[in-house]
Amino acid sequence: MSRYWLFKSEPTTYSYDDLVRDGVAEWDGVRNFQVRNWLRDDIKPGDRLLFWHSSAKPIGVVGIATVVREGYPDDTAWDPDSDHPDPKSTPDKPLWYMVDIKADQKFADIVTMEELRAEPALAEMVVLKRGNRFSITPVTEEEFNTVLRMGEAK
Repeated sequence: MSRYWLFKSEPTTYSYDDLVRDGVAEWDGVRNFQVRNWLRDDIKPGDRLLFWHSSAKPIGVVGIATVVREGYPDDTAWDPDSDHPDPKSTPDKPLWYMVDIKADQKFADIVTMEELRAEPALAEMVVLKRGNRFSITPVTEEEFNTVLRMGEAK
C-alpha cells in the first residue's frame, strides 16, 4: 500500500527542475532522527510525494514525484568533503539514510502556502502547523489528492 509524503527543498540548492533534469535523484543530507527513521523504515518505492520549495518566494508545492528506491545508507555522511558530513556515521554503522525519487508532474504554477492554508481539507496538514521544521512529513491520501487537484487546476 502506497503512502504519501511531502519533501522540502530549497530551490537554490535543489529544485524540482533539477529533479526533472536528473531523472532520478538521491534524497541525501537528512540529519534529523525522526526523518531518518521515516527514510529508513517507512518510505518505500511507489510512495508518492509532494515536492515543496522552501526558503523561496512564494513557498509551496511545485510538483509531484515518486519514490523509486527504498532507504539505504547515506554515504555523504562519511564523506568529509560533503556539505553535511557526520564523523559518527560509518559504512559499517550508518546513522543516516536516503531514498531515490523521480519527477512525475510539475505544476504550471506553484500551489502556495497561503492557498494551502485557505483549503479546509488541509487544516491538519503537518507542513502547515506552526513550528514544523521537518524536511519530510507524512501526508494523508486526502491531503495529497487535494493538493494534486489544486496544482492541476492552475
